[in-house]
Amino acid sequence: MNKSLRIACDGEAASGKSTGAKLVSKKYKLFLINSGLLYRYASKIIIKHKPKKIVPFLKKKFKNISYNKIKKQSLHSQEISNHVGYLAKNKGVREIMKKFQKKIIKKNKRICVEGRDIASKILKKNPKYDLAFYFKCKISVASYRRWLDLNKKVPLKIVKTSLKKRTQIDKKRKHSPLIKVKDAILIRSDKLTKKQVVEKMSKKIDKHVKIVDFSNVSEENKHKQQYGTIHTVEQTTSICHPVIQIPEQEDRNTVKRHIYIY
Repeated sequence: MNKSLRIACDGEAASGKSTGAKLVSKKYKLFLINSGLLYRYASKIIIKHKPKKIVPFLKKKFKNISYNKIKKQSLHSQEISNHVGYLAKNKGVREIMKKFQKKIIKKNKRICVEGRDIASKILKKNPKYDLAFYFKCKISVASYRRWLDLNKKVPLKIVKTSLKKRTQIDKKRKHSPLIKVKDAILIRSDKLTKKQVVEKMSKKIDKHVKIVDFSNVSEENKHKQQYGTIHTVEQTTSICHPVIQIPEQEDRNTVKRHIYIY
């Protein structure tokens, strides 16, 4: 389990990407970064402190704080949800978050990062993702999920409007917009149960891991895995039969040896 594996999970608000990323991270023992929490934490402290210049303020705040400390914060209020989409449009803020994530990624070869610009920006290169997933979900299902997350404290209609607006902002912003990269695997979470989401992701991950493992073995071992052990006639006279005898009159320059595969 010490081989490198980098997974990117992107998607719209409340599309199930956080749940999918969390479950596969647990299954494959990956360090998980929820980039949305970084922006939500930034929104929380901006709302609280009301700095005149947010970029210098956030640079200072994110310099020494750990990701584990951010994870423990309460960050899913409707006030933060209404604020975070506009904050995420800021190029300077995005650079701070990118630097913060890259620092963690460099320390963890087995990692899953979820957000809205992971495959297109954060794990685009140095290092590049091994697999990318893109989550979609009907707005009716997504808003109901978020409504439950908020313990029904906010009217469902307001939650739905908020999610629509957030997705529009994410897709239309100038810097690092939400997009589906060409090789991303689509996950329609509104049509799948949690178990089915994990199963679909796991199939793709297992296939990738198998391909990587196979590419790392020697040529001799590859042949063994594909066809079995190879022996020449000389090696198999006592264990492989019947042995084809080469007639004396046959031109031995044209038939130098026979190979048996079993």
